[in-house]
Amino acid sequence: MSVSTIDPSEVAKFEAMAAEWWDPHGKFKPLHMLNPCRLDYITQQIAAEFDRDLAHARPFEGLRLLDIGCGGGLLSEPMARLGATVVGADAAARNIPVARLHAKQEGLEIDYRHTTAEDLAAAGEQFDVVLNMEVVEHVADPLAYLTACQQLLRPGGLMICSTLNRNPKSYLMAIIGAEYVMRWLPRGTHDWSKFITPDELYDLIGKAGLEPVDRKGFVFNKITWSWSLSAQDLSVNYVTASVKR
Repeated sequence: MSVSTIDPSEVAKFEAMAAEWWDPHGKFKPLHMLNPCRLDYITQQIAAEFDRDLAHARPFEGLRLLDIGCGGGLLSEPMARLGATVVGADAAARNIPVARLHAKQEGLEIDYRHTTAEDLAAAGEQFDVVLNMEVVEHVADPLAYLTACQQLLRPGGLMICSTLNRNPKSYLMAIIGAEYVMRWLPRGTHDWSKFITPDELYDLIGKAGLEPVDRKGFVFNKITWSWSLSAQDLSVNYVTASVKR
């Protein structure tokens, strides 16, 4: 039997918001705003790692992809449209019917499951790509969780992992700004003490048995009200790519 890294209090936060996943003006507004930037990074990394041409209609055909912590399917759906065989997994049970219903409405075949990375690994599941986006800061044991993600990857597989840096700026932006000032998220959505610095995440990824190969920052422009990728500014939101050799 696998050991779970699930933090029940963290799962409960997202259970309470499950019905709002596809409302671009609701509690997940920050993710809807960030999603185009996330997708740009994800697609570029997958295309580079697996030598795929993004000009094709379904460039990820033949790749099996896991979206762990899939929520309502904001990333699972575009990955399915790009041709990947997608499994979306989430520890919050109420997210799954929301994701399934939306995928059905969109005419997409996505295998959504109420499960954990540890249980999938224990069952021997294997994937070419693991998307691990904004999850690691919510688990009880980041190293054990990342190790399970590593076990889910086939040799040559790719993990994309994003999270939040831990510093005064991230507290100001992600906690005070997003939860208290802008009220984009319910208060208490994030626990700043669980945020992970880029160097800490690189170290954890290495200890989990993966090789980090890239990292970029997601930077919010308050003038254009949009997100972009940065090679230098990883001060708040950031993303990493790592491979299983």
